[in-house]
Amino acid sequence: MPVAVPHIVSDVMTAPAVAVGRDAHFKEIVQVMDERHVSAVPVVSGEGKVVGAVSEADLLPKEEFRNREPTRFERIRRRSDLTKAEGMTAGEVMSTPAVTVRPDDTLAQAARLMAVHHVKRLPVVDDADRLCGVVSRGDLLKVFLRSDEDIEEEVRRTVVSYLFPLHAHAIHVSVRDGIVTLRGPVHDTSLIWVAERLVRGLEGVVGVEPLLSGEEPSPVGPCPAE
Repeated sequence: MPVAVPHIVSDVMTAPAVAVGRDAHFKEIVQVMDERHVSAVPVVSGEGKVVGAVSEADLLPKEEFRNREPTRFERIRRRSDLTKAEGMTAGEVMSTPAVTVRPDDTLAQAARLMAVHHVKRLPVVDDADRLCGVVSRGDLLKVFLRSDEDIEEEVRRTVVSYLFPLHAHAIHVSVRDGIVTLRGPVHDTSLIWVAERLVRGLEGVVGVEPLLSGEEPSPVGPCPAE
C-alpha cells in the first residue's frame, strides 16, 4: 500500500532557536522571552547541548513569593517552586531534564509529548543532544494549512486506489475545509471503516464523512428459453 509519509518535526520547527546559557541572569531570560515572544527557552551548555528549559512557570514563583512568606503547606508541597523563587540564573530556575524531540520524530509524537508533559514548546536536538531548533504548538498546527486539493489527491492515491482498485473511478472524493467526503458504491462494505480510518490519519485532515455503500445487486434477466 502506498503510505503517506507523515510530516516530521524538522518540517515545521523554528531554526536556529533562541537559547540561554546556565549563567544567564533572571532579567536576561525575561528579556529574551519578551523580545522573541516565546513562553520558554532551552538552556544549553557550552557545547550547545540542551541541559534544561526555562518557562514562564519556572519564573513566576519569584513574583508570587516576592512580598509574602510561604505557608507551612507551601514549604512542604512546593519546595521546588520556593527554590526557584530564590534563583537568580537559568541554571537555578530551569526544569531538568528537558523534554526534547528529534528532527525526524513525527508531529504526532511531538504533540503527544507536549500533552503528557504539559508544555507548549519542545527543544529539537540531534543525536548528540545539541540544540538544532524548537517546535511549538503553533508549529504542529501548520499541517492544517494544507490545501484541500492536496489532501484530495493524497486520498485518491493512497486510500481509494489501494482499497478499491476496481471501483476507484466510481468513488467520488471531495474535500472542503479539511473535511473529506467519500461517496460511491464499494464491493466490500467491511472496508468502509478501514477507508475512514486511513483518511483520518492523513496530515491536514480535519474530519471524514464516509458516505460509501454496498454495490447495487446486478439485475437478473429472464431465463433464456430452452
